[in-house]
Amino acid sequence: MVRAILNPAIHPRPLRLLRGAALLVAGTTALLGLSGCDSGMFPPNGRPELARAAPPSDAPFRSLRSAELQRHYERVQANLLAKGLMRVDGGGPDTPYDADTLSRNFETIAFYDEYARGAGLSLRGGKAGRLRRWERPVRVTVGFGNSVPQETRLKDRAMVSDYAARLASITNHPISMSPVRPNFHVLFMGEDDNDQLLAELRVLVPDISPDMLDIFRNLPRSIYCLVVASSPNGQPNTYSKAIALVRAEHPDLVRLSCVHEEMAQGLGLANDDPRVRPSIFNDDDEFALLTSHDENLLRILYDPRLYPGMTLEQARPIVRVIAGELAGQDL
Repeated sequence: MVRAILNPAIHPRPLRLLRGAALLVAGTTALLGLSGCDSGMFPPNGRPELARAAPPSDAPFRSLRSAELQRHYERVQANLLAKGLMRVDGGGPDTPYDADTLSRNFETIAFYDEYARGAGLSLRGGKAGRLRRWERPVRVTVGFGNSVPQETRLKDRAMVSDYAARLASITNHPISMSPVRPNFHVLFMGEDDNDQLLAELRVLVPDISPDMLDIFRNLPRSIYCLVVASSPNGQPNTYSKAIALVRAEHPDLVRLSCVHEEMAQGLGLANDDPRVRPSIFNDDDEFALLTSHDENLLRILYDPRLYPGMTLEQARPIVRVIAGELAGQDL
């Protein structure tokens, strides 16, 4: 059975950014039914034939709705910064954590899901799942909607490239930018790019369900960004493909925070929990970018002593050892 994970960054309250909710969808064609590496969906040159984007201009057409969304997200960012939130320092003396906390937080973020599998946006039932991560190399590519100006595209591409290199260094897993047979697509699309987005999704995911297309077609402004990741048949806990969507209307810091969280969650850290700190994997908006604590969560996830499909009970004693090593403590 193919499984897909949907991690939308949700903003359900006025002027408050909530990121990283997780929804697991099970089913052979639920969302990402095919792996880019295995499905034969790529032409001989190794690149998907996506909907053709118009040549970018410095001042592309903007609808009134898109302009209003941009103003809304700018107000959100300004409000959060005024409150001392959206920190970019990665944590410090005011946010200590020890090996026991790190171990416990890893269990919460890696083994649980904020939303129930196959239940839309229904809250999870509380049962631990199995460890999920990539085993094959992650090949990242960036795509843009016609509404995104050329200058912005250059900055976004550099931002994703830098972060992919950082994730590779943290995890010691092969993660790189590649236009050849990419399997992790980061799409910057705005309100005016909706038709283009849906066309590209149909190419990347030929058997995408109408219900899942509707999620992308009718994104409320409370959803800032999301990532979907799929597993091939017979390997339900090993990811083979991911698509991250970041709204093009976001200001710089919210935009960067979306890239940080959705790419990290697309690697296998699916959950959010308010007790996890210092971290981007919660809904308190304290941190905008990946913290030192989150880096350690990724190091644990991709430690070779763990493997996809492990239960929480199987992984717990190993996780405690790894957490102790990372924190310089014995557990």
